[in-house]
Amino acid sequence: MINEEKVIMMTKLASYESGEGKKDISILNYFRNDYIGFQLLKSVISATISFLAIFAVYAFYNFENIMQDIYKLDLLAFGKSIIILYLCVTAAYGVISYVVYANRYNKAQKHLRTYYANLKRLASMYER
Repeated sequence: MINEEKVIMMTKLASYESGEGKKDISILNYFRNDYIGFQLLKSVISATISFLAIFAVYAFYNFENIMQDIYKLDLLAFGKSIIILYLCVTAAYGVISYVVYANRYNKAQKHLRTYYANLKRLASMYER
């Protein structure tokens, strides 16, 4: 006779394995600090590229004004302000990325704990 509880449990486990479980397992293949560090590195690189793209668009949009004021402009102060803005943007993006990826890692860990507990429960059902 088919045990409905076993079938429900196996269906739930198979659904997790084929969907969200793949992502969780790939996340937990790393140590926590390695995963977060790698994701932060990718975030800083993408923030740098985004900042450069936005700065280039700004410079091209205001090119005429910049060229008119180039001799009046204190280039050292302008460069410092751009670098400070870049560091602030990158730091904010890094902090947000840290929080997001630490949360993802913790959720994946929690989901896999639940998955393994359900596997143990299923194994105990077979022993009965």
